Amino acid sequence: MVGDFDSLSDLTEEAKVRYIAQRWEELGLKDVQVTNHTALLSYPGPALSTIVDKSGNQCYLPSGARCDQPFASSTEPFAFAAYSAVGNLVAEVVDVQYGSPEDLRRVQASVNVTNKIALLKLGQSPLLYKLSLLSEVGFGGSLLYVDPCDAPFGNKTFGVTLNPGGNPFSQESTGSSGRASHHNLTPLLVQPISASLAKMLLSAPAMGQGRPCVPMAMPLASARKIINLTIENQASFKTVHNVIGYLKGKTNPDRYVLVGSRHGSWYEGALADWGNGSAVMTQIIASMTAQTRAGWQPDRTIVFCSWGGTSLGNIGSFEWGKENAVVLQSRAVAYVSLHSPVRAPGSLQATVSPSLQQLAAETQKRHSMSCSRGGGCPGPNVSSLQTPGDLSFFSNQLAIPTVEFTYSEFPKTEITAEAILRLATDPVLPFYPLDIALDVQNKLKDDPLRRLDLLNVAASLRDNSAFFQSEVMRPANDPKERDPAHVRMLNDVLRDLEKSFLIPNPPPGFYRNILYCLSRQTPRFSILKDALDVPWHNSVNQSLSLVSSAISSADKLIQSGLDLFENENDIPQ
Repeated sequence: MVGDFDSLSDLTEEAKVRYIAQRWEELGLKDVQVTNHTALLSYPGPALSTIVDKSGNQCYLPSGARCDQPFASSTEPFAFAAYSAVGNLVAEVVDVQYGSPEDLRRVQASVNVTNKIALLKLGQSPLLYKLSLLSEVGFGGSLLYVDPCDAPFGNKTFGVTLNPGGNPFSQESTGSSGRASHHNLTPLLVQPISASLAKMLLSAPAMGQGRPCVPMAMPLASARKIINLTIENQASFKTVHNVIGYLKGKTNPDRYVLVGSRHGSWYEGALADWGNGSAVMTQIIASMTAQTRAGWQPDRTIVFCSWGGTSLGNIGSFEWGKENAVVLQSRAVAYVSLHSPVRAPGSLQATVSPSLQQLAAETQKRHSMSCSRGGGCPGPNVSSLQTPGDLSFFSNQLAIPTVEFTYSEFPKTEITAEAILRLATDPVLPFYPLDIALDVQNKLKDDPLRRLDLLNVAASLRDNSAFFQSEVMRPANDPKERDPAHVRMLNDVLRDLEKSFLIPNPPPGFYRNILYCLSRQTPRFSILKDALDVPWHNSVNQSLSLVSSAISSADKLIQSGLDLFENENDIPQ
């Protein structure tokens, strides 16, 4: 099945979209639509970016190969930062490590960074956040690399997008040629490079070697190199296509479970990595349409989506989502992602909204090999981290609960399919408000900015959420003991709970939905950490007020649900 899609990687997007739409219709999906969205797309070229070491006047490509040698790497043409500023900059290279606020304070204590070029490790923090900090303190450019201590592919070239999502520019900014004269989303010249080139520019003695691994860094005694960085990206307006297909629900056809994959990736040809998600999507569609031919129908409508323009900033999903935002805010109950179901080696993982953590953990446990063989069950690997991919619009802009399972080998379709079926058929949505409340308390537990009033409102949310899920309120949660209208109102409370945690104008790269963390190591509210680390962004009091308002809003929604379902016969006096 994956091979079917891998063979399409050399085709145009239009040809891939036609194939996917036809395949879905053949499998029995009704009302399959292709949507078209015009967007400004960024590309490398017309010439490759170059880095010239001024000390020896030696020119390098991003892979580390000499400019005067024919490059052998098939990834070389893809090693660029989409929507970077273009031009050239002659400046010193400064080692900023991961570009955290602490790293930048350390660097600024000894170096004037104005118009310098930062040598930046990717790491875990959002790239757009780190680049915004570099720009704010005065850097003129940045070379990005992956430290081999952080990932095994550190010496490969790679590409990144600086687009936070959707079409970044309107066609009004172009001339008659259809090309944009200004297509950068940052004032910085940004270029990804290999770890081997970073090692040379750092004068580092080793490249992620040793046990334990020694991170790359510029030795204190080394003189900083001066380079000439030249970037020649280009951009033009093109059409991005999505494929949307519907499996209509029976009881609640106006409630949607979205399932999304993509039909493009940063690399095309043999290096393309989108086939796994599309293959899993097709298997799930085939299985479910076979059941519909036998008379089965989901309770809620399942909307299957294949997105275009993902690698350049989730363009297809953002544009479709924005066009349908009003409908989705009232009708979408969940988003199941198949963005990258196969990733680096490791165990089965789930990245989910806090309200879906229990669903993900239960599903993992049921499908654990050691559990099925009677052995000791490993704990579920579930987290609520910011995740790249098309789910970001739905989790970040609309606060639709999301779930994505990832595997170290070809995925077990039944795990994702089971989650979809539960979301589409459980009479009461499998969302657990208490998990959100406990997650909020966990985020505040060790935060140095926590205040008594914040802890009190979080405790109130926990108490009300626990009562909402309790045996005392069981008739309100048992669809057999409630009429359909009341169950629908209950589901609307569950669906809307995460919307309370949307904030306006977060720092670049941060989710508007503050329930998502930046890393497992720091499960704090990201905007509180930013307020403490970067005081010129938001004041501490302003950020605390945003968090307090979000928790209070969620608490009031749960209280409204309790009021809605309160029954004197159910609740002891």
